[in-house]
Amino acid sequence: MSPPRRRDREALVRPYLITGGRAHPTRNTLDLTTLIQATRHADPSLLSPEQRRTLRLCSGGSLSIAEIAAHLELPASVTRVIVADLVDQGHLATLSTEWQEHGPDRELLQEVLDGLRALR
Repeated sequence: MSPPRRRDREALVRPYLITGGRAHPTRNTLDLTTLIQATRHADPSLLSPEQRRTLRLCSGGSLSIAEIAAHLELPASVTRVIVADLVDQGHLATLSTEWQEHGPDRELLQEVLDGLRALR
């Protein structure tokens, strides 16, 4: 078995550096569908490049964690740490959705399930 290539090693080290070695965000309320919106501009010299890009992305409107991760080309777990830090600093805010407040619409889920069963 050959040693890992340099690019593979860099792919593992980069997320570790971006998050400061943290694997989990400071808040457990961020999932892939959580909508994020910029609240204020920050001094860019105090932010990492990934944090600056995240703020720019969210300043045009709200995006989900999944969308932010795709734009940053980073794993969702790393993106959640970046976003949580920016929310903690007051630069980003989460937008509440009907789903997060009240849970799934049981009637809608039943209709989807019935439709999937009908496809069989």
